Amino acid sequence: MAFGFDVSGFHRESCPARAGAMTSLLDQPYRGGFAGPEHRFALTVYFEDTDTAGIVYYANYLKFMERARSDMLRAAGIDQRAALEAGTGVYAVAEANIRYLRPAKLGDDLLIRSRVEQVRAASVIIHQRVMRGAEQLTDGRVTAAFLTVDGRPTRQPKEWTDIFQRIMTQEEHA
Repeated sequence: MAFGFDVSGFHRESCPARAGAMTSLLDQPYRGGFAGPEHRFALTVYFEDTDTAGIVYYANYLKFMERARSDMLRAAGIDQRAALEAGTGVYAVAEANIRYLRPAKLGDDLLIRSRVEQVRAASVIIHQRVMRGAEQLTDGRVTAAFLTVDGRPTRQPKEWTDIFQRIMTQEEHA
């Protein structure tokens, strides 16, 4: 696969593509991943994320954190969609605490760093930080409760709590 720039200066990829097929890395959604016990999810602040002054609207940090948590579960091998479709249950945010330290701005590249902090029978607590380089912008903790399809708290699947325990005991990586 060859990469280059066309005459307009925009990035292009030269590889044959089948109609409707996702055949290149450029066609794939971004995925974060684990570095030891920490999940990392990068994103860029777009115009839609900001107010008229180019500052990220406060509620959008919660959206960024949700994307990172969902990606963390996917990377850990937890299939929320399959559990929902099978009637096993689903995670829902029961509590969210966030401290805003500094604002993110239009065009900033951010990194959401997430760690499983505590696993309980029917919930998991995840510590999340939004970073701009080495600068911490927010500090948050989210309690995700595992609920039946009727919305009642229930035990998480043992396989999932085992996964969370393994993540928490992973060695640190830079």
